[in-house]
Amino acid sequence: MGRSQETSNKKEVRSKKEKKRKDKEKKREFRRENDNSGNPNNMIAYVDAYGNITSTPPEPIRKEATKLEDIEISIPKRDNSQKSDPIRKGIVTFYNDSKGFGFIRDLESQDSVFVHVNNFLEDIKQDNVVSFEIENGPRGPAAVNVKLWKAAVV
Repeated sequence: MGRSQETSNKKEVRSKKEKKRKDKEKKREFRRENDNSGNPNNMIAYVDAYGNITSTPPEPIRKEATKLEDIEISIPKRDNSQKSDPIRKGIVTFYNDSKGFGFIRDLESQDSVFVHVNNFLEDIKQDNVVSFEIENGPRGPAAVNVKLWKAAVV
């Protein structure tokens, strides 16, 4: 009889693969026996008073009744009584004369507002104090009707 064509290394690899396959089969059987994922009790989650998700139900003593009218689903409407003057005052913080655009810092809200040369009523330069109105442009708020601010003389 001749020698076996199978070396000891090949035997080890084959036995390791066989052992791995058997372990995997055991794990699969164990999961099948102890599977509770289809149980509806395992699918329920509760939210505590602090907004954290828990698996324990809240205590009946601590439950609070919420009125349906108190739940707000959308953004609350603005109060129109707080409307400010549509004509604003600001300083031109940046202006690129060759490209025809710049930015105005609103003195009231300190917001920076984009301005284009098409919206100028007078010639404007950087660091000028101007009066303007704000409208929504294609990329956000934009200044329109921009002119030099002149203080009222009494």
